[in-house]
Amino acid sequence: MGLRAFIGALVFAAGTGLAVCSAAAADLPVAPTPVPVAPVASAPAAIFSWTGLYIGGHVGGAFDRSSWSNPLTGANNIFTGGAGFVGGAQAGANLQFNRLVLGVEGDFSYAGLKSSGGDSLGDSISINTTWTSTVTGRVGAAFERLLVYGKGGVAFARDQNTFTDLAGNSASNALMRTGWTAGAGLEYGISKNWSAKIEYDYLSFGSQALNFTTPTTPSYSTNAGLNVQEIKAGVNFRLGGP
Repeated sequence: MGLRAFIGALVFAAGTGLAVCSAAAADLPVAPTPVPVAPVASAPAAIFSWTGLYIGGHVGGAFDRSSWSNPLTGANNIFTGGAGFVGGAQAGANLQFNRLVLGVEGDFSYAGLKSSGGDSLGDSISINTTWTSTVTGRVGAAFERLLVYGKGGVAFARDQNTFTDLAGNSASNALMRTGWTAGAGLEYGISKNWSAKIEYDYLSFGSQALNFTTPTTPSYSTNAGLNVQEIKAGVNFRLGGP
């Protein structure tokens, strides 16, 4: 009987404790319902645009090819010079319509291009192209930050021509040339304002008359033609724009 009384008392005590705890829990304040928070929308990525004015610089390599007509036979002497350095600056403007990019550009390049040879009489001839310049239109297709383009327009160049006769007497004549150019390139937008490019340009100039006079060659007349091929890498900085 003693054991039964002890177990009964233990069960009664446990039940009483549970009832007290439940009552206390019922008296606690109800936790407030959390206020719903709207999800944070990420800002849309900015769309790259090629529209705007730009300035930049370039360096590269080039080689020229000059032809002189022989004053006696009328045949052409062809002189292909070695590769030389070109470097300079450019400026232009682009306007983008969806993928289509239209633009204009002008550039100026210092050139160190020299070629030399001789005519059928044994006289020495040398040509030194000192600079080139172009004014072109550009048409391209934009693939986000990549621009593939072609260009064409008018070209200018200055070359110094030297004639040396068999006796060692020399005479020089400088030409300012006007011709045409065509080229193509790739340009990549590094950031909103900076881009890098690589470009190939072909410059062609028609023949122009040259006259030289030395003590042993009173009159040496020829027509001299010139073309130049350039490969340039450069950077552009776009001013403003969207």
